[in-house]
Amino acid sequence: MEIQFVLNDKQVKAEVGADTILLNVLRDLGCKSVKCGCETTNCGLCTVWINGKSRLSCSVLAASIEGESVTTLEGVEKEAAQFGEFLADEGAEQCGFCSPGFIMNVLAMARELQNPTLDEIKEYLAGNLCRCTGYMGQLRAIKKYIEVKNAEKKGGKEE
Repeated sequence: MEIQFVLNDKQVKAEVGADTILLNVLRDLGCKSVKCGCETTNCGLCTVWINGKSRLSCSVLAASIEGESVTTLEGVEKEAAQFGEFLADEGAEQCGFCSPGFIMNVLAMARELQNPTLDEIKEYLAGNLCRCTGYMGQLRAIKKYIEVKNAEKKGGKEE
């Protein structure tokens, strides 16, 4: 069957089977940031936004996104690069395999939560596994990134 949806702000079409998962369709469409790490919805590597909400693309049937809007890391490159600098500054960017899904969730969290506590951050990112870091550098990077984003929001309101 043919499906149509918006991918990173562009209308696209794809031919899919009834059992085709979104992850595979996105990779076929050139979104190589979307990765399969576990095939059990436990690692977060395949995180995308569907209509602005984080979802695991390995658990979404492609047919169900007809008419929806999907965003991958390729669609938020500028924001992702900004957060990536915070990761690098904290020494939290190691092999990078988990980074795309992790970054997608961090960006979604920064949009959704104003000043998340450490526990809220941990809860929000519980499904993102990283085998290289001890998570502390990532947590420091997230806190600093959110502080900067909140300051930017405040600065924008005053102007």
